[in-house]
Amino acid sequence: MAPRRAKLSVVELGVVDYDSALALQAAMVAARHQARIGDTLILLEHPDVFTLGRGADERFILNPPASVPIRRVSRGGQVTYHGPGQLVGYPILKLEGAARDVGKYLRDIEGALIDALAQFGIVAERRSGMTGVWVDGSKIASIGVGIRRWVTFHGFALNVATDLSYFDAIVPCGIQGCRMTSIFAQGHPKVAVRDFAAAATSSFGAAFGYEAIEITDPSSVWNLFGLAVEAGQVGL
Repeated sequence: MAPRRAKLSVVELGVVDYDSALALQAAMVAARHQARIGDTLILLEHPDVFTLGRGADERFILNPPASVPIRRVSRGGQVTYHGPGQLVGYPILKLEGAARDVGKYLRDIEGALIDALAQFGIVAERRSGMTGVWVDGSKIASIGVGIRRWVTFHGFALNVATDLSYFDAIVPCGIQGCRMTSIFAQGHPKVAVRDFAAAATSSFGAAFGYEAIEITDPSSVWNLFGLAVEAGQVGL
């Protein structure tokens, strides 16, 4: 059982362009170091974007559409795609004591997503030696994290109703032959991103041992850090 933590704040930001979300994460990591904020889970969607981890091989980007930006960022992992219909989660957590275990942190994220998928009747699993979540041999969730002085950022991306054809332009997560799937592709067309966000919130809180979950007003987060959203906010 995870050691008990007091409170997790959850903020649902809607659709936010990647660069704005990256700036927000940097500001929130600094604020968490200074104890200006508590542990927070950011949930959002991105417009189309391909991202490379800090040590990722650009050869895994095969034939990207010219209209889709590519960003190299300071997370682990290889290349992935973000876009509409995908729930992205960025945990800004301070890891302390026994929680300062990167492997355990990754497994806890996987466990939270597996439990959330189970709420929709989807049986998901881990794969030995790999990071992420699979359903029937196809990958449904990718995970790539960053940790700065034991405060986490970046996070996970789970395909709800994502246009999976964008993954054809890359070698997802650098895994040759990797097939991607989604909640929609698994026969659940009525599940919206907002629906899965609610399930992920409760599962994440349980997996990390929070005693309470507080939903935070998105505008208060942007105002706190004096940041603007370049791609308008759209509800999950």
